[in-house]
Amino acid sequence: MPIDIDKLTEKELIDLNNRVVERLKFLTQMRAHAHMLEFSIGEKVSFQPEGHPLLSGIVAKYNRKSVTVITENGQQWRVAPVFLRKANSPARPAAGSARIIDMPKK
Repeated sequence: MPIDIDKLTEKELIDLNNRVVERLKFLTQMRAHAHMLEFSIGEKVSFQPEGHPLLSGIVAKYNRKSVTVITENGQQWRVAPVFLRKANSPARPAAGSARIIDMPKK
């Protein structure tokens, strides 16, 4: 349904512009939220800020537009979810395959 903006008053154009801007912000937030849901609190992730080496850490908190990540050295970073990657987790031993070794007492 096309809108003929040539017939709108200045007030109506301003209102339309405000509504378009709000809708675009909403769509951007929805995309960011969808990316956020790819990661769970406590999950190990990695990201590379400009001018820094690759950092890895744990997802600590969801924010409105970003995710708080606590790095291995204790720093907190607020990162847009589009820049996060799931970190490769080291392989865990299969259940029941771990062995306990008793050490002799001195």
